[in-house]
Amino acid sequence: MADERLLDIQGVSKRFGGFDALTEVSVHVNAGERFGLIGPNGSGKTTLINCVSGTLPCDGGRVVFDGSDITATPSYKRARMGLVRSFQIPKPFISMTVLENLCIPLEYAAHYKSHHGLHIRTEAEEILQLVGLDGEADAKPGGLTQIGMRKLELARALAARPKLLILDEAMAGLSSSEVDEIIEMLIDLNGRGITIIMIEHIMRAVMSFSQRIAVLDAGEKIAEGAPDEVVADPKVERAYLGA
Repeated sequence: MADERLLDIQGVSKRFGGFDALTEVSVHVNAGERFGLIGPNGSGKTTLINCVSGTLPCDGGRVVFDGSDITATPSYKRARMGLVRSFQIPKPFISMTVLENLCIPLEYAAHYKSHHGLHIRTEAEEILQLVGLDGEADAKPGGLTQIGMRKLELARALAARPKLLILDEAMAGLSSSEVDEIIEMLIDLNGRGITIIMIEHIMRAVMSFSQRIAVLDAGEKIAEGAPDEVVADPKVERAYLGA
């Protein structure tokens, strides 16, 4: 894989009062890569992604996306540049249909009028078909199953036309077969040109999906490399299992 860095996190630090949530974390993600980010609870994974997506300001370091320094760029502008994330707890617009939930990011986040000539509804239907929710287009989110809600969260992220898609616990609460279904879907999306970062506690999922993995512990990066190399690292074993 060519080293064409789409995302370059350079020495990012984040503090909450006297607590160092992140300490000079550096990691990069190449264009087209399937990248995993793991670590024990409280290791700083979501904080790092919040800093990358613009939800939280960095207290040190830089974030470079697609060749541009976005460290001080507002989150909505990062989304319009193609840096898109999902959230651990899906929060769709419950009064709207599943289809209507996609029209919001299509029209506003993705600057729809400057792209293609397709009607918003047509593209929303295509995205729903891509994630297997085409039969639920007119349903309300409250009637979806757990995996349906996860698929809707993924579809809403895809509606923003990501170059880089960051998935934060996208498979939480799913059965083994449902996890396999989501993994297969994500690999297909990656094959369509979307770079993906997966943050996940389900080790089987992140190991089978990722081409490269970084591990955080207590706000510091302790390992990075191929999945089989990372899980064999003594530092990673200590972080998860103790001394």
